[in-house]
Amino acid sequence: MNRKLISLLVLTVCSLAAAAQSNAIAGFGKTATAAQQATEQKFDALLSAGNVDQYIKDLSAVPHHVASPGGDANAKYIADKLKSWGFETAIETFYVLFPTPLTRELEMTGSRHYKASLKEPALKEDETSGQKGQLPIYNCWSADGDVTAELVYVNYGVPADYEMLERLGIDVKGKIVIAKYGRSWRGIKPKVAQEHGAIGCIIYSDPKDDGYFQGDVYPQGPYKPAYGAQRGSVMDMPIYPGDPLTPNTGSAKDAKRLDRKDAVNLLKIPVIPISYADAQPLLESLQGLVVPDDWKGALPITYHVGPSVNKVHLKLAFDWQVRPVNNIIAKLKGSELPDEWVIRGNHHDAWVNGAADPVSGLAALLEEARAMGEMAKNGYKPKRTLVYCAWDGEEPGLLGSTEWVEYHAEELKQKAVIYVNSDGNGRGFLYAGGSQALEPAFTEITKDVKDPQTNTSVFERRRSADIINAGTARTKKELLAKKTFDLAALGAGSDYSPFFQHLGITSMNIAFGGEDEGGEYHSVYDSYDLYKRFKDPSFEYGVALAKICGRMTLRFANAETLPYDFRSLQKNISKYATEVIALADDMRENTAVENQLIKENHYITGNNITESKLPPAAKAEVPYLNFSALQNATTVLEKIKHCPE
Repeated sequence: MNRKLISLLVLTVCSLAAAAQSNAIAGFGKTATAAQQATEQKFDALLSAGNVDQYIKDLSAVPHHVASPGGDANAKYIADKLKSWGFETAIETFYVLFPTPLTRELEMTGSRHYKASLKEPALKEDETSGQKGQLPIYNCWSADGDVTAELVYVNYGVPADYEMLERLGIDVKGKIVIAKYGRSWRGIKPKVAQEHGAIGCIIYSDPKDDGYFQGDVYPQGPYKPAYGAQRGSVMDMPIYPGDPLTPNTGSAKDAKRLDRKDAVNLLKIPVIPISYADAQPLLESLQGLVVPDDWKGALPITYHVGPSVNKVHLKLAFDWQVRPVNNIIAKLKGSELPDEWVIRGNHHDAWVNGAADPVSGLAALLEEARAMGEMAKNGYKPKRTLVYCAWDGEEPGLLGSTEWVEYHAEELKQKAVIYVNSDGNGRGFLYAGGSQALEPAFTEITKDVKDPQTNTSVFERRRSADIINAGTARTKKELLAKKTFDLAALGAGSDYSPFFQHLGITSMNIAFGGEDEGGEYHSVYDSYDLYKRFKDPSFEYGVALAKICGRMTLRFANAETLPYDFRSLQKNISKYATEVIALADDMRENTAVENQLIKENHYITGNNITESKLPPAAKAEVPYLNFSALQNATTVLEKIKHCPE
C-alpha cells in the first residue's frame, strides 16, 4: 500500500472522528451540517407520493422490453422529464445482442400427450395483462435446440442436488432436466445441467415457493397463479455481464464483435421457463424413486426423481439480433468540483410491463431528480456534479450499464465518487448492500428517515425486525447493542455491478421490502393494478426510497470531506479474511471425516434400506493454503485506522 493512499485513509478517518465529536454529519463541519440539514428538509418537502404513483402508472402502461416501441417511448418520457427539471440530458445508445423467440415448443409424447401452453392468460382484474407486444415466456440466452429425451427432476438444480442424484443412481446425461426456481440464480440451473450432460433444461415455479402454498394467488392475492411464469436471463454473468459479443469494450455501433460461437458466457443447451400448471403433467410422468422430503413441492402429486415414462420434446429457436439499448444520462453540474461525480441509477427496461421491477424504483429516482431540479431552480448548487441515469437492458444481463461503464471507464475512474443504485421497490423494511466504508454515513441517514407505517426511523424498524427474527438469545443481545446499519455484500444482480466489481467504484444498492411478497416477478402480472393493490398502495415507500437515496446523493454531493469511513471497511475485510480461513479449515476437516465414513462403509451399513441410496463419492483432500499475504494486508489496514497523535 503506497504512502499517498495511507495518508488519504488517515486523513479521512481523522476528519470523520472530528465530525463525530462535534455532533456534525459525517463529512461536514458544524456550520455546514446545519446548512445541509436545511437543504434536506427542503428536499423532503418537495417529494410527492402522488407523483410516484403517476410515474409508475405511466411507465408500466405498455410493455417496454429492450428495443420495443414501449421501451423507446419510456426512454423519451424519462429524458423529457429530466430536461424539464433542468438537467443536461442525453440518450446514449449502444448496440447489443438481444435474442427474442421465433419458436417455442414443449410437449410430452408417448402414452400420454401434453402440449404446454407457454402462455399467461389475461385477467379482467388486470388491465394490462393481455396487451399486444408482450414478450412471450422464455429464458433469454437459451441456446437454439430441438431435443427429445426422458425427463429427470433435479430439485433446484444446484450442485448439491446432482450429488444426491448420483447417490440415488440417477444420471442426467442425454436427458432433459426439470428444476424449480429458487435457492440460486436461475442461470446456475441450466449451467450445472449442461455440465452434467443434460441436453435440455426446464425451469418452473413450484406453488410451495411462490404460489398457493404461500397465500392467495392473483388476482385474489399477490401470489403466482397457475399459469404465471418467470421470464429471465440465463447468461453466465459470473464470466462477464453485458453484451456477449463485446467483452470489456463498450458496444458502440462500430465496435468489433465476437462471433456468437466464441462468446463463452452463452449456454449450449436449450432452456425454457414454464408455469406450475404446465409442469404438473410432466412431473406426473416421472417414475423411479420418491424424492427426498426436502425436494417435495406443493403440487397434488407424489414427486418422483424419474426418468419419465414418456419422453419430452423441447424445440426452441431465437432471432439473435443486435439491437439498440438507450441509456438516459442527466447531469446537474457541480459548482465547486464539477469533475467529481455522484452517480444515481435505476434501470428502465422490463420483461413485460414491470410496475414493480423496475418501475417502482425508477419512479423514486425520478421524484428524487425532480426535487433536485426544483431546488436548483431556486438557487441550490451542489458542490459536485449529480449524474442521474436510467439504464436500458438490465434484465437480459446488465447490458446498458455495463456498456456505458466500459465505454467511459477511464473517465469514471477519475471522476466517480459514488454510485447509488436502486431497482424494484416494495413495502416494509429497508434493505441495503454496498461498500462497508459507507456504513457510518448510511447509518446516520437511516436514523433520520421515518418509516411510513410506524413513524419510527427506518433504522429502528429494520433493527427491531432483525432482533425478533434472530435465532438465539446471544444473537438478540448482540443486535440490541448494535448501533450501525450493516451493509450486505453486493452480488451481481443489478446495475451496480459494473461500477463496483469492474472499476472498484464505491457503490450501494437500496430498496424496501419484506411486506410485499408475491409471485408476479418477471410475469405479465407485474402490473400497475397488482402493485397498487398489494405492493405499496399509498406509494409512500417510493417517497421513503427517494429520501434515503436522495440524502446519500446530497451528502456526497455537498460534503467537505467525502464521508467514507475506512474503519468499517477494515473491520469487514478482517471479518471476511477470518471467515475465509475458517472455511478452508472446516472444509478440510469435513472432507477428511466424510472420506473416512465412506472408506469405512458407514453410509452402507447405516443407510435406510428402503431408500436405496448409494454412498457419496469420496472427494479430493483439501490442501493447506497460504493466507499470509491476506493476513499481512489486513494487519496494515488495522494499523492505519487510528489517527496519529
